[in-house]
Amino acid sequence: MNAAASEVEEERAAELAGPLRDLLPPVDFCCAYGSTLLHARPDGASMVDYILGVADPLQWHAENLERNPAHYSRWMARLGAGAITGLADRVGVGVYFNPFVEWRDKRIKYGVVRMRDLAMDILTWDKFYLSGRLQKPVHVLIDNWDIRKVNSVNLEMATSASLLLLPAEFTEYDLYAQICSLSYMGDLRMLFAEDKDKVKKIVEGSFQSFQLMYRPLLQEYIAEGLLRTSSHGQQKTFQQDCGLSTTQELFSLLPWTIQMQTQRKYPLHGKETPTRTTVSSKDAAANCVQKALRHRVMVSSARQAVSGLLASGGAVAAQYLGKKMAKAWRSRAA
Repeated sequence: MNAAASEVEEERAAELAGPLRDLLPPVDFCCAYGSTLLHARPDGASMVDYILGVADPLQWHAENLERNPAHYSRWMARLGAGAITGLADRVGVGVYFNPFVEWRDKRIKYGVVRMRDLAMDILTWDKFYLSGRLQKPVHVLIDNWDIRKVNSVNLEMATSASLLLLPAEFTEYDLYAQICSLSYMGDLRMLFAEDKDKVKKIVEGSFQSFQLMYRPLLQEYIAEGLLRTSSHGQQKTFQQDCGLSTTQELFSLLPWTIQMQTQRKYPLHGKETPTRTTVSSKDAAANCVQKALRHRVMVSSARQAVSGLLASGGAVAAQYLGKKMAKAWRSRAA
């Protein structure tokens, strides 16, 4: 990156970090994400999305309620921090979102999550909600060494899952599109409230960022003989070994929550004992990945939608959903 580009990037990061400085209580981790960031200068109606990691959501929301009560719906503000965190944990997937927050001439949406829950989802894909988001390019505004470390594992797992789902030959664009698609498998919003070209727009708008994230991993896979590469024009093409040995190696890199979908039990001294996870073919491994991720994403997206409706009392959620659906219908009519 040249000096001019670096300066522009620093200015953008400082602008994105403005709400953290001026508005909200301290956090341990923060990233900005979303389609708005694909545009150099978002319009006034667009909304920047943030994920905030905090050690104790109960304490954080209590402080934020004192500072910014208008960020919450009236009834959640009356119920207090205990109800807010209870709703996130028991109904949602551990994240509480405040959308349509006004800051200067912009609108933001921020989700608050317990740091332990964030790290657990990244490592295990148990809910596959924030882990899927961090497989795509984001602007990290407050870094955290533990999150960076576990997310490096997350990127490797996303690469392995995508290779199992891809054919023997594919392009670099195909790989990033598959990685991007993982967290949308089974997402109920994709049926009616998301742009049908969402994945394409994310990959095309962030292609260089995807390369920065994944090329070091791809070089490792090439060095280990799992991938071969060639170039056709400006587009890299990859070939992968679809044999059982390579499939087993890729499958073994996935989270145990995915691997256990194929776990078999065999009797040992009269008791059933789990054995190591195996798959019979690349197709079987791909089927396992698809089923597991679809189920997780479907459950998580439904739970988070219900949590959002309850948190807002319906009005704000209906406004947000209406905007998403209008955008989705425009993309389908194009």
